[in-house]
Amino acid sequence: MVVISYDIGGHEPVTLIDGAADEPFMREALVQARLARDRDEVPVGAVVVRDGVIVGRGCNQPIGSRDPTAHAEIVALRDAAATVGNYRLTGAQLFVTVEPCLMCAGALVHARISRLVYGASEPRTGAVRSAMPVLDDPALNHQVEVATGVLEQECRELMQAFFTDRRA
Repeated sequence: MVVISYDIGGHEPVTLIDGAADEPFMREALVQARLARDRDEVPVGAVVVRDGVIVGRGCNQPIGSRDPTAHAEIVALRDAAATVGNYRLTGAQLFVTVEPCLMCAGALVHARISRLVYGASEPRTGAVRSAMPVLDDPALNHQVEVATGVLEQECRELMQAFFTDRRA
């Protein structure tokens, strides 16, 4: 049995057993996704975790910031890099509610993220497992461990509800 204690930022440390260790961080990513939704942005949220502590947070904001690169993952990576004082985030994990696109997958490699955890797959533009599995390319100078499906239903339902509301 593996017991892990995590500090999820501003809260008492959470002790979890085995595979449940990823859920608190994905819940924090969902908080960020809801912030994006509340700003009328596509509801994607991300957090960067290093040594069990959240060091970066981000939500989708390309519309409001007028920045096509302001995806949740990029915003979270920028926040984490500022927090740790280095653009290399070696040993860090990125938790994101939806499978990253090509741009964001590339940023994970450049940042040296050790592990990516995402909730829902993105069949059209997902660049990790769905449309184009770029992180599996052996030519990359850095390999990222990938875990999928953490709080998948909750992540998927948030996206589906957003687009259902927009179509109405």
